[in-house]
Amino acid sequence: MQVTIMGLGYIGLPTAALIASKGITVQGVDVNKQIVETINKGKIHIVEPDLDGLVHYAVHKKLLTASSTVKPSDVFLIAVPTPFQKDHQPDLSFVEKATKMVIPHLKSGNLFIIESTSPVGTTEKMAKLIFKERPELKDKIWIAYCPERVLPGSVIYELQQNDRVIGGIDEPSTEAAVKFYGRFVKGNLHKTNSRTAEMCKLVENASRDVNIAFANELSMICDKAGINVNELIDLACKHPRVRILKPGPGVGGHCIAVDPWFIVSEFPKEAKIIKQARLINNYKTEWVKLKITEAIKKFTKSNGRAPKVGCFGLAYKADIDDLRESPSLEIYHALEKDGHNVMAVEPNIRKHAELEITDTIRAVMEADILVFLVGHKEFNSIVIPASKIVLDFCGAQTKRA
Repeated sequence: MQVTIMGLGYIGLPTAALIASKGITVQGVDVNKQIVETINKGKIHIVEPDLDGLVHYAVHKKLLTASSTVKPSDVFLIAVPTPFQKDHQPDLSFVEKATKMVIPHLKSGNLFIIESTSPVGTTEKMAKLIFKERPELKDKIWIAYCPERVLPGSVIYELQQNDRVIGGIDEPSTEAAVKFYGRFVKGNLHKTNSRTAEMCKLVENASRDVNIAFANELSMICDKAGINVNELIDLACKHPRVRILKPGPGVGGHCIAVDPWFIVSEFPKEAKIIKQARLINNYKTEWVKLKITEAIKKFTKSNGRAPKVGCFGLAYKADIDDLRESPSLEIYHALEKDGHNVMAVEPNIRKHAELEITDTIRAVMEADILVFLVGHKEFNSIVIPASKIVLDFCGAQTKRA
């Protein structure tokens, strides 16, 4: 079997490496030539536990190669980004481009799978695109949708162990996709149709977004009421049927911060709670900016000088290097733009396409105002002098001297 993965990012590369580790020949395709070169050296361009060894092994055994061009294959798997546009409308241009790159190489008996998070009906839309350009393939290939549901930091494990929802445009397509995933997934494979599978992915992340919005709204209420929100949540969760999440500076990542808008864009009248949750979580980031600005003004008035502000964490969640849709990064850039003396430490990132972080924890600790945005494990052992002003927006496990 020959498998082609379109897109070698946070999902595409781990998926390609995992499939290749099972002895299946995999070609990864990406438009970024630097990514292609890095992978062909047996190295990786993202931070993910266990991925470097898996890629090195697969490349060394000639089971995994990367390229900027597509070759004939048995299975084509689309794992490219699906962002939204400025008006929160889904942008399917990457999925369409990847599909068009694949179309000339499709042949009878091929399996075409979309894993990219997509609005309902996307798989059927791509099927129409394929059959419009290649009508002779009608009823000759299988087309299905299977969303990933992994947690950054444990992607390799979860790609194998988590249950998968698989929906084809018809029953034979579903069966073909289930047989394929059965080669490397140990979790249960749940059969459905493509539309239900697409909505399932969106609903999973919208549900999480709503739960986070409750915690974030609660944190703003508690701030006004003079209550420690983290202590409150710990106590409330002593109830056997209550499970409240921890608040943060907003919601980031390519899934939770994006996917709910796909539902809202298609069902604007019905998706009231889902839309409100998105607005609350976006507002929380603005609220955090305001709280930091207020602290800066207060310090300046009391000390006759502008403070140094130190930000702890820029990734969108703890213990990863992913900056996509990160509210912490947005806050950091806003402070820079406003001309404040700000520095940051991000232990998971040294160099990035648009960002270079050289500050250390020790250096940032010299700041007058310490802002904790992401609860990275590296921050847990920090002992903060009593003289420092601390703004903790993530429940950091720090201690006071």
